[in-house]
Amino acid sequence: MLKMSEYSFIAAILSVALAIVFYAVAVVSVRVQRGRAAVAAGGAATFDGGTSVAVTSGSSTFGTYGTLVAWLSFAFLLASLTFRTIATGHGPFANMYEFSISFATGIIGVYLFFERRYHQRILGLIVLPIALLMLLYATTIPATADPLVPALQNNLLLTVHVAVAIVAYGTFSVSFAAAVLYLLQSYGVPRLPRAELLDEISYRAVVIGFPFMTLVIILGAVWANVAWGSYWSWDPKETASLVTWLIYGAYLHARVVRGWRGNRAAWLLVVGFGATLFTYFGNLFFGGLHSYSGLN
Repeated sequence: MLKMSEYSFIAAILSVALAIVFYAVAVVSVRVQRGRAAVAAGGAATFDGGTSVAVTSGSSTFGTYGTLVAWLSFAFLLASLTFRTIATGHGPFANMYEFSISFATGIIGVYLFFERRYHQRILGLIVLPIALLMLLYATTIPATADPLVPALQNNLLLTVHVAVAIVAYGTFSVSFAAAVLYLLQSYGVPRLPRAELLDEISYRAVVIGFPFMTLVIILGAVWANVAWGSYWSWDPKETASLVTWLIYGAYLHARVVRGWRGNRAAWLLVVGFGATLFTYFGNLFFGGLHSYSGLN
């Protein structure tokens, strides 16, 4: 089963890379066509997912291929995690190798949900490379299937805790991608999705992800009390999770209560995603109670 997990993992890496290529070709082709149409019409064109400017079947086909291959990569990742779960007898969340594959799975799954809802494949050019880098990182660290350390031997609580973290991190990745595109457009990059649409995607992603991040902290506290006898120990990963939660909470407050839009909100989401990555990798540098990554 571990071999099957490994083969599925390799297939997922190749599929994600191929999906990125298809998306890139599709997006570039669409923008070239829309640019030519805008010049012919004597105006500027924006890309809002509509059909106001004709798009050739070739670019649409590449986009469709990209989506299909992205779904295929998601299926390969689920298969890899399933095979590993069967082989080890516990959820695939026991070390950084497994965490990284799970993180990438969450990123791609959430992206596909937002692509289906908003039809903005250009987001994939930012989101999917993040997932690919996470998978490539996994190839550099030990993939041994060791028994769970004592702190991780509450299998159900561990599974739920990490599962909600995967959803939260995935949504924050999508909000980051939309925020980056918003900033690029504000700094003069032409023919990107409308600013209002990008702002909406960022906001909706955080609206979904923030409750999951709240659950990450709550379940983590319950787990900490079971494993270490204390709900909160100011462990580096705990503290980083709290800071990340506060950043996204501040974003929601600023947007809903104070009406923040534009570059300020986008930059706050970029900072939030940086905090998310720090939360994920922080225990590698600062140790603490979460230092069971398999890299020590």
